Formats: sequence, C-alpha cells, structure tokens
Amino acid sequence: MVITFFSSLEAILLVTALSIDAFVASFAYGTNKIKIPFTSVTTINVICSTLLAMSLFLGSIVSQYIPSHLIKGICFTILFVLGTIKLFDSSIKSFIRKNKNLSKELKFSMFNLKLILNIYADPQEADRDYSRVLSPLEATSLAIAVSLDGLAAGFGVALVNINLMEVVLFSLISDMVAVMLGCYIGNKIAKKLTLNISWLSGVLLIILAILKL
Repeated sequence: MVITFFSSLEAILLVTALSIDAFVASFAYGTNKIKIPFTSVTTINVICSTLLAMSLFLGSIVSQYIPSHLIKGICFTILFVLGTIKLFDSSIKSFIRKNKNLSKELKFSMFNLKLILNIYADPQEADRDYSRVLSPLEATSLAIAVSLDGLAAGFGVALVNINLMEVVLFSLISDMVAVMLGCYIGNKIAKKLTLNISWLSGVLLIILAILKL
C-alpha cells in the first residue's frame, strides 16, 4: 500500500510539473483571445503524452544496462538539473526571444528547430497565420515545444521503478485539463495581468528528484 501511494504521488508530481507549461501557454492564448478548438486540445494532449510515454519506455530499457548503484544517482541528477533550469525558465525564454533572429540562416531538414525554440519562448508564435484560432497543425508545433522538458524528465524517472501506465494515464488527464483550464482562465482575466508560475514546475521536479533518492 505504501509503495503504491508513493508511486502514485511520484506520477502525479511528474505530470503536474510537466503540464504547467501547457497551462501557461494556453493561458497566454486565452488572454490574447486566441481560440484552441477541442481538436487542437486533443492534438496537444496526445502528442505530449505520446512523447512522454516514449521517453519513459526508453528510460526503462536503458535502466536494464546501468548498474543498480548508479541508477538512483542518474535519476536524481537529471530531475534536479531539469528542475533547477525550470526555476530560471522565464530568464531562459527571455534570452531566446531576444536572440531568436541570430540564427536566421540555419536550415533544418527534419523539422524547424528554430521555430520550436521560438514557440517554447513565446507560445503565441504557434499561431503562424494569425487567424486567432490554433489549428491542429499549429498545435503540433506547440505540443512539441511544451514537451521538451517531458522527454528528459520521463527518461530520468523511468530509470527507477515507476508505474509507466499510471504516468501516461495521469498525463492524458492533466494535459487536457491544463490546456482547457488555462485557456478558459486566460479569457476571463485581463490581458495586462501577467502569470509566471513556470518556477513551480522546477520546484515539483526537484521534490521528485529528492523522492527518488
């Protein structure tokens, strides 16, 4: 019973930390009256949860080839470093926004990494056609941007025992709630009100890292 409780607690902490970015992004859309249709919400939800599931699966596979005495240390380091970075998330995004024009000449064959980074720094960049409606295609870019943290965190958590199905299930629920709630609240609150809770994601990841020791 105790093991099950802590497993669920870790899963909830992880998905909550990762869904905060989706909430903040959708809040920004809401304050700017950009609509996120249910199809786009579903697109974001499925992509975020799928990428998280892939990183969890990869982490569980890699853990079989890592000495057991090193696994907890690696897991702690990944989550703690990621959490620390998230504490300074607003500064990192500000730097990307100020320097997004430095790499105009760079070309990427698989996908536009520069676009993904710009959307990570400013979620409203995803609305490329300025239609005030986030299409499923535009939602795909946003989903990839807000999933960057999940790839590292999911891999780190999966190195130690965690219920993968439980995490994915919680992720499907939390991402859906985060996007819809963020957009709704954003629509109800004045545009001049700023919301910076990205640091909370960092705090939750650091707590999760400590629990893994």
